[in-house]
Amino acid sequence: MIVPTKGVAPQRALLAVGAQIILATGAQPVTITQAWRRLLTWREDNRHAAPVPYWWFALALDMLYAMGLVDLDPRNELLMFRARPDAA
Repeated sequence: MIVPTKGVAPQRALLAVGAQIILATGAQPVTITQAWRRLLTWREDNRHAAPVPYWWFALALDMLYAMGLVDLDPRNELLMFRARPDAA
């Protein structure tokens, strides 16, 4: 589920979908709806045919949150992407 397995295609693994969310949004502050729409557009543009339902998108956001890469700003309800300070 988090990584590709026999039953989970590489482009549907949560790590891959999380990376796709970051690529699709350009790591810019966006609403959840904007992130979802941009992900769908990005996947279509990059010929990822495996479907990703909304709940899988939500799980990918949860994973990014657990990794400390995204947070939800409660003031304006924007997803805020952050660079990891220990990433080189």
